[in-house]
Amino acid sequence: MRVSCTKCGGEPVYFRRYSGERLCRRCFLKSIEDRVRAAISRYNMLRPDDRIAVAVSGGKDSLTLLTILHKIEERFPKSEVIAVTVDEGISDYRVEGARLAAEVCSRLGVEHRVYSFRDIYGFTLDEILERARGRGLQPCSYCGVLRRKALNLAAREVGATKLAVAHNLDDAAQSILMNLIRGNPMRLARLKPVSDLAHPKLVQRVKPLCTIPEREIALYAYLTGIPIMGRQCPYAPFSLRNEIRVFLNRLEFRHPGAKFSIFYALERIRPILDASTGPQKLVECRICGEPTTGEVCRACEILMGITR
Repeated sequence: MRVSCTKCGGEPVYFRRYSGERLCRRCFLKSIEDRVRAAISRYNMLRPDDRIAVAVSGGKDSLTLLTILHKIEERFPKSEVIAVTVDEGISDYRVEGARLAAEVCSRLGVEHRVYSFRDIYGFTLDEILERARGRGLQPCSYCGVLRRKALNLAAREVGATKLAVAHNLDDAAQSILMNLIRGNPMRLARLKPVSDLAHPKLVQRVKPLCTIPEREIALYAYLTGIPIMGRQCPYAPFSLRNEIRVFLNRLEFRHPGAKFSIFYALERIRPILDASTGPQKLVECRICGEPTTGEVCRACEILMGITR
């Protein structure tokens, strides 16, 4: 019996287990782009005149996000997309990502700017981790804090009104479970597809890929010729996120749609979380002047810790 595309009757290239759909190349690509547009519309992520800084690491997720946003924003002449890459200074890893980011930006005709941990903080991530050895935190804990601050600084410097990051459905489900495992349920309130406008110095973050599974992003990249990095961050295997990623992938295989269930469960209880936590109150760090919840931001605490 011939198997055909659920939507058009063509030759299928992908079976979507959580929905039962078989999709041909054209219908699959269209479904991904339509879902990104739907997320942008549902969460009111972008305006027709936004200047969008896209965080581009050179990985498949960020290059796919850049490609789709560039395609969408071509219909809005008052909008603009600019790619920003943060070089953390991870030896033998970030060089490939930066090269791929530059290649795709050149092909799309998108302006591309590169910022580095060394220029912003005076140290590469490798140097920071060497100085912080024995302090108990995992590499991703340092990198996450410093990278978030660097991306906000970069977005603000290029005059962006929005900062688009390539967090996908897998990332969202992993973050939800990570906060529960670490005993931080109230931090779930901050895991939003669109960040709150909590401070004038914070560029609003949006996550247009929040409802796209990672494996579907990989297939989209493959089918459209987006280059895929050949290596993983050397620090990733040591993170709690990596353990949760393995667990969630096994869960999804046995129970298709589990990642969507986790994501939408948080969306359903979000009004309760928002009512319980209230608006986030931010002040400016007394050292660097960036927004923070305390007297000194976490990034400055890290830097002070390694320079003592």
